Amino acid sequence: MNFVVPAALPTTLEVTDTTDRFPVRRVYCVGRNYAEHAREMGHDPDREPPFFFCKPADAIVPSGSEIAYPLATQNLHFEIELVVAIGTGGTHIKAADALDHVYGYAVGIDLTRRDLQGEAKKMGRPWDSGKGFDQAAPCTAIRPASQIGHPSSARIWLAVDGKIRQDSDIDRLIWSIPETIEHLSGLWTLQPGDLIYSGTPAGVGPVEKGETMTGGVDGVGEIEIKIT
Repeated sequence: MNFVVPAALPTTLEVTDTTDRFPVRRVYCVGRNYAEHAREMGHDPDREPPFFFCKPADAIVPSGSEIAYPLATQNLHFEIELVVAIGTGGTHIKAADALDHVYGYAVGIDLTRRDLQGEAKKMGRPWDSGKGFDQAAPCTAIRPASQIGHPSSARIWLAVDGKIRQDSDIDRLIWSIPETIEHLSGLWTLQPGDLIYSGTPAGVGPVEKGETMTGGVDGVGEIEIKIT
């Protein structure tokens, strides 16, 4: 097969303790899925059903990377998240069956150009420029559920230059992982290789050039990203 321009390489992530790779198809993100974060963003978490936005697969960058401060923003924010890796697809997946579709878990950072996102919100426009930019989805290697099970309670945290900025537990998710998969699979057909960034706890804030973000989910992994 001949291509008229160079074909993009597929996006993949390491699988822990193996030489295998996890091929990334789509990156789905859940908005405002921790009550305290929803409140800090000025919303009522008790009255909103889950909603979703997407990032391009090539926004994924591995832990340990140094990434450039992105274009067109003066307010880059971090959001630490538990990431769910889908191994078996489907539509209208019931929450009771949802974990059977999960291959494993990772730790990700949903980087956000907050000023661009805020402007889009004011004008009733999509969030793509605020969420879906280059290198906007740092992620660790995938840890298979066969190794760690399906975590429902674990510390989730992020620090900037060693100072803790986010510190919570994944048991505070408004919509659990099974419930999120049920809702998401009613909107899109999930496929093997899909990632779900499950939401971020309170404490989001800016990261500046030269600063290093570290974070983790206990039992899943830790991530480190430096902004250059």
